[in-house]
Amino acid sequence: MIIKIATSALAVFIAIIAHEIAHGFVAKHLGDDTAQNAGRLSLNPLKHIDLFGTILLPILLFLAKTGFIFGWAKPVPIDYSKLKYSKLGVVMVASAGILMNFLLALISAVLLKLSLQISSPTLSGILAMFWLQMIFFNIVLAVFNLLPIPPLDGSKILLGWSNNPHIERFLNSERSGLIFIIIIAFVVPALLQTFGIHFNPFAAYLRQTSILLAGWLI
Repeated sequence: MIIKIATSALAVFIAIIAHEIAHGFVAKHLGDDTAQNAGRLSLNPLKHIDLFGTILLPILLFLAKTGFIFGWAKPVPIDYSKLKYSKLGVVMVASAGILMNFLLALISAVLLKLSLQISSPTLSGILAMFWLQMIFFNIVLAVFNLLPIPPLDGSKILLGWSNNPHIERFLNSERSGLIFIIIIAFVVPALLQTFGIHFNPFAAYLRQTSILLAGWLI
């Protein structure tokens, strides 16, 4: 149990921190060094930890045995007005974190197969558990961020190219979007559960989509 918790925690940390660093790295190469100046391109996890999104939420999801775990780090600061290629730059920065998570899942799948060749059953088992967690958590985080709801990356990928003031207002409604996610993902299912109704499309989307994609890699 301790080993499973440790490998899960490490995988979650790597997935969410790499996701944010990818945003900042691409932004830097597109002309915005805000994240770099804020020290957010560092591999030091202390610079990225969000108390709720990085620590408390994954723990709560693990203890609740929801079948999926996700979280987030502190978003890297980005000045979109400095980016090259205007609106295309916004889409490129938003896509970077998701692509990083899919890349880490692919690399982890390769390392999983290699770890199964290790002669020591104990070491092989621990490494296999870790790489499985890496595959699943990175896919869950990518799938989660693909949702077109601010502040998630999917909203900027889908609509970040637009100059429409109504769309820009929607993309800037990050606080409202986060509240909506919490309500639809946790509050509504919990209320329905009290009436014996098992309905959580958010969890079903994350779980089923992630299992499908992970199945292609494993």
